[in-house]
Amino acid sequence: MMVPEIFRVAIVGLMILVPVFFIYKKAGFSPAWSLLVFVPGFGLLAVFLQLALMPWPNQISKKEQ
Repeated sequence: MMVPEIFRVAIVGLMILVPVFFIYKKAGFSPAWSLLVFVPGFGLLAVFLQLALMPWPNQISKKEQ
């Protein structure tokens, strides 16, 4: 039985969305940002750039140590 293409896309999307959701949650960002994954073209790139370049809210600063 052939699975329609839309279901394949949804499954792959969820396989990416769920881990990104938990990464955002653990980093202290709103997990809703993980929906950027579904933006065609540059969504996943935007997620990676945001996580790499923005200071994480739950990060301990050097002043607090």
